[in-house]
Amino acid sequence: MADHKVLAGAHVVLPTGIVENGRVIVEGDRITGSAPEGAPAIDLTGHWLVPGFVDMHNHGGGGASFTSGTVDDVLTGVHTHRLHGTTTVVASFVTGDMDFLTRRAGLLSELAEQGEIAGLHFEGPFISPCRKGAHDETLLRDPDPAEVRKLIDAGRGQAKMVTLATELPGGIDSVRLLAEHGVIAAIGHTDATYEQTVAAIDAGATVATHLYNAMPALGHRTPGPIAALLEDERITVELINDGTHLHPASLELAFHHAGAERVAFITDAMDAAGFGDGTYSLGPMAVEVKDGVARLVEGGSIAGSTLTLDRAFKRAATIDGLPVESVVQAISANPARLLGVYDRVGSLEPGKDADIVVLDAEFNLKGVLRKGAWIVDPTTTTPA
Repeated sequence: MADHKVLAGAHVVLPTGIVENGRVIVEGDRITGSAPEGAPAIDLTGHWLVPGFVDMHNHGGGGASFTSGTVDDVLTGVHTHRLHGTTTVVASFVTGDMDFLTRRAGLLSELAEQGEIAGLHFEGPFISPCRKGAHDETLLRDPDPAEVRKLIDAGRGQAKMVTLATELPGGIDSVRLLAEHGVIAAIGHTDATYEQTVAAIDAGATVATHLYNAMPALGHRTPGPIAALLEDERITVELINDGTHLHPASLELAFHHAGAERVAFITDAMDAAGFGDGTYSLGPMAVEVKDGVARLVEGGSIAGSTLTLDRAFKRAATIDGLPVESVVQAISANPARLLGVYDRVGSLEPGKDADIVVLDAEFNLKGVLRKGAWIVDPTTTTPA
């Protein structure tokens, strides 16, 4: 007989709303509708049950890099984020030369095929030198559709997203190519005007890579990309809710204009997430992490984050005062839909993977279930 778990007494966040004193039943690795009589129940009174988090933009964690680490390093990074509630993670690369990126894509596509990661995201090299952030300027290039196609092909069907500065030569054609191949074209690290951004959205772009960061500020005469990305219903905006990348008012502005259904919380995490201060690398760039903030050693640009999504959830539900249902949309449902995996993850519904996060009344993480197995056991709140 399949293993049953009955998680009882919690505030359960469903797509239809919050069920008080609810219960979620797990059979094997799936959520199910009923349990046999006498199945043991775990009392989670006063806790929250929410879907496992889905991070569509993440460069690593636990001291390990998705861009340059070994397969074991990548698995270390994945496990680190699972300990913080991210049961589905996309491996993001930073800018590298094309040969390196295609080799890397071949290596990591195997992990995607095995279900360890949910696909690949290329952040660069097709980005603006004016808005390069923590990317190596010497390796940047214009988005030639033939080269974009090389990266997609190297991913063997596992390439999920490519971030581009769509105003560069070849940008619009590359957006069309990505859309034709079912890969998300994300506008980011861009110096585009408002009009250029509208043209990219019309060509098929659907995501704003970490809105506000690495793009021109909102101006009253030159509104730039931010206004175009916020106003268009076809765009989902990524937000890094760590208290460093965004002022709370900027977060509120995005939620007000885009609505909870068009926001995706991401970490943009680098190696130091879940690991601590020190010196790290982000691709070929040296990074110093101090007080949890990652900056390039040369130049001082913010270099990704050390964020984990449990912290982003808590901050959104407490400091930002967002409704819990809206936070769940942004941290689970919306990214799952964008990645094409909402049939399996992103909500607590019968038939879906038993990916569940248990939070206490103050939104601290207490338990993580992935495919029916405890990664963090809520009865002990320690990694299983």
